[in-house]
Amino acid sequence: MARRRRSPCAGALAATPKRRCVFVRERWASFDCFGTLVDWERGFRGILTANGSSKADAVVKAFHQHEAAVEAETYRPYRQVTRMALERAIAETGDTIASSTVLTDSWASLPVFDDSVEALRQLRADGWSLAILTNCDDDLFALTATELGVSIDRVVTAQNVRSYKPAPAHFFRFRETIGDVPWVHVAGSWFHDIVPAHRAGIPRVWIDRQRSHEDPALASAVLPDLRELASVVRTIVR
Repeated sequence: MARRRRSPCAGALAATPKRRCVFVRERWASFDCFGTLVDWERGFRGILTANGSSKADAVVKAFHQHEAAVEAETYRPYRQVTRMALERAIAETGDTIASSTVLTDSWASLPVFDDSVEALRQLRADGWSLAILTNCDDDLFALTATELGVSIDRVVTAQNVRSYKPAPAHFFRFRETIGDVPWVHVAGSWFHDIVPAHRAGIPRVWIDRQRSHEDPALASAVLPDLRELASVVRTIVR
């Protein structure tokens, strides 16, 4: 006669009848950092203005385009990327700025969004493991990590993978490190994060702080900020 399989909770339930046996499933929420958790644009404009810029908005807009172009050329350390992109943005706009290294020189001054710390703490309280997938390098992220209000369990930087999003290396590396467990990616950049996460089949929440006009259908969910994130990710990863 076949033996009945014994429930793994049987011993615990027999000893303490009122105790429930609860299995905790590992699940991950990864984040882009700058533009999602950190108010990169406001901080960058402030840095430029403090260093003599009279066209900060135009420089930031030009910088976005040149940064993506530089990152697509070949792998370079992020400090070099920002210097080259800012030099090109200054030349394009005709602005006058004290130095092309002002962004990374003042990196620690970049402000965290008001809703970031509470959102991360709520996810932690709900049992999520937290990760950062960022296009900056190790030393720069270290300057920001202490401002996030929680410890981050894993970090994948451009320095780690020698590549920049929207190339998929960050996502592939992270999947290798966590294995086949539930994972949702949260990001503000449609170009750098939502598009490659969509292509990789990773559930993704787009934090559309800029109220852009990109295709929302590529995201699993779209939010204007992080305030409702904890409740939304529960519906995406169960």
